[in-house]
Amino acid sequence: MKRTITNDLISSEIDCHLTASSSMTSLLESCQISPAPGGAAELSLPMTFIDIFWLHFHPIRRLLFYEFPCSKSYFLETLVPKLKESLSQTLKHYLPLAGNLVYPSNTERKPIIRYVAGESVSVSIAESANDFDNLVGNHARDADQFYDFMPQLQLITDESGDKLLRLLAVQVTLFPDRGICIGLTNHHSAGDANSIVGFIRSWATISKHGGDEELLITQGESLPLFDRSLMKVPPGLDTIFWNHAKEIPLQPPSFPLPTNRVRATYVLNQSAIKKLKDAVLSRNRGSVHTSSFVVMAAHIWTCLVRSLTAGEEERAAAAAAPADELETFLFAVDTRARSNPPLPGNYFGNCLSYGLVRIRHQDMVGNEGFFLAAEAIADVIKNRVNDVEKTYADAENWFTEVGSVVQSRILAVSGSARVDLYSTDFGWGKVRKLETLSIDGENYSMSLCKAGASEGGLEVGLSLPKVIMAAFAAAFADGIKGS
Repeated sequence: MKRTITNDLISSEIDCHLTASSSMTSLLESCQISPAPGGAAELSLPMTFIDIFWLHFHPIRRLLFYEFPCSKSYFLETLVPKLKESLSQTLKHYLPLAGNLVYPSNTERKPIIRYVAGESVSVSIAESANDFDNLVGNHARDADQFYDFMPQLQLITDESGDKLLRLLAVQVTLFPDRGICIGLTNHHSAGDANSIVGFIRSWATISKHGGDEELLITQGESLPLFDRSLMKVPPGLDTIFWNHAKEIPLQPPSFPLPTNRVRATYVLNQSAIKKLKDAVLSRNRGSVHTSSFVVMAAHIWTCLVRSLTAGEEERAAAAAAPADELETFLFAVDTRARSNPPLPGNYFGNCLSYGLVRIRHQDMVGNEGFFLAAEAIADVIKNRVNDVEKTYADAENWFTEVGSVVQSRILAVSGSARVDLYSTDFGWGKVRKLETLSIDGENYSMSLCKAGASEGGLEVGLSLPKVIMAAFAAAFADGIKGS
């Protein structure tokens, strides 16, 4: 689809990423935002083995919806210039995000993350007549429509034959007299959730206060650190991981459309979490560490497994599956505090390990499924995740271990119970709704963050086929009641 962009600065034809169903969303402007003066002229970062691990992973896609009624003229004349200027100021402190992943044509070399003066972030400005109130609801909604508000990352080949992949793209969409949506796409190799959320919150602070003075005063000690030598890991892991990764061609990012799914949000408030904890404690008499994450994950995983036979294809697959088929639960773990020595909390990049739990399907769907899941997740956290000596001890096997389960039936977690984006204020108040589009895909993932409207609660997002989502909603409610 081609669209013409016209404003005072730009008049050109571009390939528009808006979907075929996006007749209600139009692109108003496309521009490039470079870091403000005052930062380094260039920056080149070697990729750690963890960065390389995420090299071929799909981009992370987040939407932040804000309820802020304003006119189109106010949006274009006041808010958009302010967002551009504040983004430029923020990128001065986060130079890698304005640069590229450089994927070498000669794979004897390793990929790097590089910024050189003049590089920039692609920013799209759009307007939508879609139903804002429907989009920010928790109920099941068509998943495809959200891609109208999401930018794509660009992949090009330079004159040397190296591939250059942008690491960040932004889209700001106006819903006239209702609200604003900020869509961010980032490549996972640039940084984990801790890093990218830090960037988003810094951008919001600079936008709200009209400059980076407040950021430097209040968060100066937590500005990003890019020094890769801070990570002490067994030698040679980057080469081992690159030898795996270079066998896979680097593909341009694409949207998983049509998704044939609906999106819905489930909130576990403090009361629901306490019920689940009490149920586990009463059965295990305190032998299981019942954190909020453990009981939330066990509940969501169990409900999903029990719901997967709601569709005809799923029932047929389940009937044909062996009795000892395994269900898999996979979650990322921030290892900054779990490294030896610990890394600073403001280390920018990927500092992750993972927890992997597998339980027989027939056990998961039985009466004891929730308790078995809670016990197994708690055990992995205690004996692997929280053991500093094991953080990277078996890292050379990560590709093999994860590769052996990604094609099986799996529930993976995107985000963290510590992630707080709802308090992110660009000057228009807190986030009304957060959506993580990167959970759309062939297998199943759940987004996770602190709940926006429930103090001490957790918010889970799911993207599922419609019939499975209906079954999950019923199982979710029944599980809380029966706890």
